[in-house]
Amino acid sequence: MATLKKYDLTGKEVGDLEIDDSTIQVKANMQMIKNYLVAIRNNARQWSANTKTRAEVNKTKRKPHAQKGTGRARQGSLAAPHFKGGGVAFGPKPKFDQHVRINRKERRQAIRSLICEKIQEGSLMVLKLPTMKEPKTKLVSGFLDKLELNQKSVLFLGESSIEQKSNNTSDQKNKFVLSMRNIPKTDFASISHMNGYDLVKNKAIIVLEPALDQMLTLISGD
Repeated sequence: MATLKKYDLTGKEVGDLEIDDSTIQVKANMQMIKNYLVAIRNNARQWSANTKTRAEVNKTKRKPHAQKGTGRARQGSLAAPHFKGGGVAFGPKPKFDQHVRINRKERRQAIRSLICEKIQEGSLMVLKLPTMKEPKTKLVSGFLDKLELNQKSVLFLGESSIEQKSNNTSDQKNKFVLSMRNIPKTDFASISHMNGYDLVKNKAIIVLEPALDQMLTLISGD
């Protein structure tokens, strides 16, 4: 059985949670996962780069100099690409809609598989949501130092706002987010908004305790 370790904000282990192997034996085709990750990266592109051709730049239509008699190469327009301020030859233009559609079932299967892989590697752990009077970056930084994660990329996963059971939980989560957002190499996402790229690029995944049930429901496919 796989074991999820639970910590408090001081870095002290306060318990663990055993997960049945059958729950985390979620497999996904590697090519499907690759296609999903490539689609995420492609969809993040803006496709807004734009350059002007020689027909679009605002230049006089007069010839730079006479066609003959100067001993110089003939020139037709100051808008030519080899002149300063001229148009750009073969430059980027805004593309048509490049959005790649991601199949919903494939996306869910890929995310479930990546989460299970993190659990099997021991890279996923649980943090008991602390009671904080005010945001304190020093507390979260000390927690990461205690677990030797201060030099690694870390993703914190919180409960989706729809699933939050009380205003107090929401308030504590907001204070925690304010406490960790200035720490380098850390990121925060709710269970419903995370994607496979977040799971792949971060070395450690830390689930806030109120989001644990939601994560287990996700990987079980219910």
